[in-house]
Amino acid sequence: MHDFDQAIAMEPQADGTFIGHTSPAYANMVGPFGGISAAQMLNAVLVHPQRLGDPVSLTINFAAALAPGSFVVAARAARTNRSTQHWIIEVLQGGETVLTGTVFTAQRRETWSVDEDAMPICPPPDQVPGGEGPIPMEWIKRYEMRPVAGAMPKVWDGSGDSSLTQLWVRDNPPRPLDFASLTALADTFFPRVFVRRATLVPIGTVTMTIYFHADQSQLQASGTGYLMGQARAQAFRNGYFDHTAQLWNEAGVLLATTHQVVYYKN
Repeated sequence: MHDFDQAIAMEPQADGTFIGHTSPAYANMVGPFGGISAAQMLNAVLVHPQRLGDPVSLTINFAAALAPGSFVVAARAARTNRSTQHWIIEVLQGGETVLTGTVFTAQRRETWSVDEDAMPICPPPDQVPGGEGPIPMEWIKRYEMRPVAGAMPKVWDGSGDSSLTQLWVRDNPPRPLDFASLTALADTFFPRVFVRRATLVPIGTVTMTIYFHADQSQLQASGTGYLMGQARAQAFRNGYFDHTAQLWNEAGVLLATTHQVVYYKN
């Protein structure tokens, strides 16, 4: 089984909740990689017997860091309409809330469609060197990253001048794309304050929202290929910065967009 599938596995309980477990393969500096926590929460909805439709949006609020070990995921459909559903999710550990979230799902239908946000013009992934250097977090090893622009600074000297990053990324080893893995991939961008300042400071994501533009057929067509990711901040102010990003498949189809707010110090 792929490390990712082991990490997001949910064990259903008699009371309707699920038991999940943190994964050493996706460890971050403090607690788990946020993308894997978001994927675990989404998966509790994806495997829920009452789910209607596919994810359209997901919001996760990081109230505290998960400690290594098991946790409880409570996912309930707050309202179900004819073709849409609104979910409330809570993750508890030791009887205390550590993560909260909402998911909106829907049965999509074909309509007029267009991508306004075009994929940036970049060399194909096989022409871009891989690797982000010796970064000591386990979750980094779970992804193959090929930065085109805005890679992590190699020297922390305060010389950064832009928060823009563009990179090709996919699971390592490659894994067919689905909603859960797309969720985690949407959080593989390093903190914008690191890139913009070329300075290491304490940070922590507070809230993250992902909008899914892809349907099942577009995910299947993406297969195990790379995604082109682009991320940038819009403002750094008084201890918080935002971060907006887009993910396209190799065919240039916009699969997801994301926005998050991150705490930083100094």
